[in-house]
Order: sequence, then structure tokens, then C-alpha cells
Amino acid sequence: MLGLDLFQLSSRCRVPVCIGLGLVFSVMPQSAEAQESDFSDPEIRPITWSTETCDSCQAAAMPCPCESCGCSQGCDDHSLPTLNELLSLPEHGIVMENNVTQFYMGVVEGGQEHEFRYSGHGDYLINADFSKMGGPEGLFLKLRAEHRFGQSMSGTTGALLPSNVAADLPVADSEEVYLTNVLFTQMFSENFGVFAGKTDTLDGDMNAFAHGRGIKQFSNMAFVATPIALRSIPYSSLATGFVWLEQGEPIFTFTVMNPTDTTRTSGFDELFEEGVALIPELRLPTNFFGMPGHQLFGATWSSRTYTALDQDPRIILPNVPVAKSSDTWSLYYNFDQYLYVDPCDSKKGWGVFGRAGIAEADTNPLEWFLSFGIGGNSVIHGRDEDTFGVGYYYAGTSDEIAPFVQNAIGGINDGQGVEMYYNIAVNRSLTITPDAQVIIPARDQIDTAVLLGVRANLTF
Repeated sequence: MLGLDLFQLSSRCRVPVCIGLGLVFSVMPQSAEAQESDFSDPEIRPITWSTETCDSCQAAAMPCPCESCGCSQGCDDHSLPTLNELLSLPEHGIVMENNVTQFYMGVVEGGQEHEFRYSGHGDYLINADFSKMGGPEGLFLKLRAEHRFGQSMSGTTGALLPSNVAADLPVADSEEVYLTNVLFTQMFSENFGVFAGKTDTLDGDMNAFAHGRGIKQFSNMAFVATPIALRSIPYSSLATGFVWLEQGEPIFTFTVMNPTDTTRTSGFDELFEEGVALIPELRLPTNFFGMPGHQLFGATWSSRTYTALDQDPRIILPNVPVAKSSDTWSLYYNFDQYLYVDPCDSKKGWGVFGRAGIAEADTNPLEWFLSFGIGGNSVIHGRDEDTFGVGYYYAGTSDEIAPFVQNAIGGINDGQGVEMYYNIAVNRSLTITPDAQVIIPARDQIDTAVLLGVRANLTF
């Protein structure tokens, strides 16, 4: 899962670009006024801050009251100006999106540990348009720095998939700041572009209702991106590829990636030393029932030789040896489908989502995966800037890998769980999110875990 995103294209190019690189890349060039979080869809963004005012609603002859046009919490939301606004950065080709997210979560029943823990994650994103700096037309740069702090929730529920993946990224045992993206994109036309550089993979497997990097929508890894490809695709490494777009949306991407994680380094010393990973992805816009949606099909293949279960913050496994295998693969699918779109603001609405995937059993701890749910903007009157999500997942553990894991941590079976969250929009910069999860762990000897918590996200 690779990620390019939120590039602001020049007026001469006139194309908002959203690149989903294979399983994991997503590039989203768009105007500064429309810029928003990585997981958002380029045209229909269920989780977004409207900039419309009462006057703009009246000027547009909207037949609905002010609150239905994005002013439900008052046209003056007492928000502080963003860095983009303070420094007029978009005018000079730079768009920033910074997030500091704090978590306070704990297992209240079952699981392994009954203890509330505090943790946090910092995500600092810069997208640069070189044409606005006097450089080449169509050239963009994405920079992302990340760090974590506090206590990890990993292992408290007994599940293989982290209940709070952002709290362990980019490196689970470190609070250092890491540069996980230095990615260049060159658009040669409105439809075709190439990219190269270092990228993280959490922006991929795009879904309107189940994405958000673990800080905007769901917290559990099962609903942030497909976990079926975690074995073949690292979190952050060097990659290159191309993208084809139609009407500003990525339709097909192909990515060639280094198969090992290089979050801690530049990655050049390790480049292709252990093989190569290939990631094709097709994401088609749909209009079922007259409502927007997407159907996504993807695959991963890695030529790397696997002899052990690597430590990865995206999945909780012991570092144990496994039967040697020379390559691995996965196939994955997801969809998002709106069932309701606000007639006063097409960027708001709610709908359903789903994911499914299979992977080679000899090398992947998860042989198959399924999830589905509902999410989007709140249906509560006057709270249309709030968002919600409810999802269920089932993760089928590989029968080939399970015996190796059992030697270290005991009996292993399939895992499943439910997560529910509600984002309370305090203003356009701050959201407070109660979160509840019920998880039946893959580990046989651990009881069903009930996890409760709260998340606070500050965007600036």
C-alpha cells in the first residue's frame, strides 16, 4: 500500500490527481480550498469541512436552511486559522496538512491486560507544486514525517490485528521522527503520470468509509486498509510506477517496490537486495442507484525469500522461523457505495463498504480476510459535520503458518471483531472520537476482549 496524495495542481494543468499506487499508493492533487485528509475520495468526501457560509447558500438559491448547507454548527466555528491560511502557502505551491492524534484506550473485559493506556501519533504532510515555484509544469513532491509516543495497545486484546494501529506507527519501539515519504510525481498529461521515491503504504486500498490512516475514521487495522497484503508489502520503502487517470480520478496504477521495510533509513543501500514487489490496482467509479461509489481490484506479488515472521507494527506476531518460501502473493477487493448524499452538499453522505482478500497460505499469517460495514456523515440533525462508522471483520489464519506461531504463543484460530466510532466535530480543526471494539482473538486461550477508548485529533 503506497501513498502519494493531496498534490495541488497548477491552474494550467487543471486536473486534481489522486493516485492509488497498487495496493497502497494514493496521490490526490487538488485545490487548496478543497484539500482534506488522505482517505477522502477526490469528488465525494464524506468526512470533510464545508467552507460554505449562510451568504453563499443564499447566493446559490439553496432551497434549504443554512444549517443544511454546512453551517449547522454556526458559520463562526471559533477555529484557529491553519498554517496554510496564515502563511498563504497554497499561493506559493505548498499545501500542508498536519495531524496530532492522542488516544486513551483500554480493555475493560477479556483480553490479556485490563489497563487504560495513553498514546499518540504525529503526522506532518507537505505537498509541493513546483510549477508555482517557477519549476517544471506537472512536477509535484510529497513529504511526510511521522512519529509515535506513549504506550502501545498491541497485545492487550490478544488479536493479531492491532486495535489501534496508528499508535504503533511508523516504528513500534521508537519515538523518533521518521521521514516515511519523499515522493516525486511527474504528470505528462491530464491522464498519465509517473512517480518515484520513498513512500508509505497506509494511503492505499482507498475506501470512502474505511480508511483514514487510523486517525480519522476507524482505529483497528482491519478497517484502515486490507491486512491481507501486509506480508508482501512493507510499510515504507522506495518505489516507482505509473498512473492512469480519468476525470481526475486514478483508474489504474502499477507500482514496483522494494520488498523490505526501510522506514528507519533512506533505503538506497537495501534497494532490491532481497527481490522486488509488484502491485497493480484498478479502481473504477460506479453510479449504482444513482449514487457514487467505487469498485477496487488489486494484487501483490513479491519475489523475496521468506524464512521468518518479520516484526511489523501492522500485525502482532512473534518473531519465529517459518518454512522457507521464495515468493508470496495476495489478491484483494474493496467497494464503497453511497446510499445517501446530502442534496445541499454532495461531499456529505453515508453508505456501506466492504473488503475481501486471499493470500498464499505458505507465507502469509492471514490466508483470507473479509470485512463490511456502514459509515459517513452523521444522520443526527444539526450534526452533519460529525462522522460515524460501524464495521465487522473476520480474519482467517493460515493453517500452514499457525503451527509455527503456536510454538511461541499457544493455540491459534481465526479472529474476528466489531468496531464502532463517532467523530464529534468540535470545530474544523478538532474532533473528539469515542470508540468501542469487541474482539474475538485468534489466540485460543484468550477470552473475548471489550475495548473502550477516546481519540482526539487536531488538524493544523
